[in-house]
Amino acid sequence: MQEVALVLVLLLLPLLFYLASLVRAGKAGELRPLPGVEELPGVFGRSAETGQALHVSVGVAGVGGPQTAETWAGLTLLAELADEAAASDSPLIVTVADPTALPLAQEALWRAHLRNGSPERYDPTQVRFIAPNAMAYAAGVAGLLLSEPMTANVMVGAFGEEVLLMGEVGAREGVRQVAGAANPQALPLVVATADQALIGEEIFAGGAYTARRPIQVASLLTQDWARLAIAVAIIVVAAAKMLL
Repeated sequence: MQEVALVLVLLLLPLLFYLASLVRAGKAGELRPLPGVEELPGVFGRSAETGQALHVSVGVAGVGGPQTAETWAGLTLLAELADEAAASDSPLIVTVADPTALPLAQEALWRAHLRNGSPERYDPTQVRFIAPNAMAYAAGVAGLLLSEPMTANVMVGAFGEEVLLMGEVGAREGVRQVAGAANPQALPLVVATADQALIGEEIFAGGAYTARRPIQVASLLTQDWARLAIAVAIIVVAAAKMLL
């Protein structure tokens, strides 16, 4: 199985580099719409005008465990959102539930201020460690949404059933919510409470959609082409078996 995956990667590498060159030249196709991410830049304008903070949760897991990929997806999106916040001087509150995610989230904010020439505005207390237990963390975030007015609530990372508590409170308070998870048990709850949902693999594309770096955009286009090729191959094989 690993050999097959390696062969597929090697076959897709030329397409990846070709599409990256097209993206740099402005000749590549557009990414498929991802409304949950595309509306985020507008949030910072409202945040700067009202002075209300944007809340970002990177999930209830950390790095080094089975849900590392989902946590990294949240942290990658956080890095891009931190850039937007630092550029527009918008307040940002980040909450984590795992000690390993705390320094990574703080570094994302620090680097964002550094890139935007405002390191003096960096405040490490913008990143808050709530609780290591998932339900306790959700209760803490719910209390935060109730006590502090928020422009939006962005929750992308590893979540379980506790996402319902945070999403329900945010919806009741009228906070604009964008949430994403890969856990099948959490997805119905995300869809039920969030204004925009990132489903499954979409959470891993969030950073690429906001950053728009050529290699990241090319990677997403390559995946779309690969999925299309696989779908066509399945249809052709199924049709051939029916005709024979």
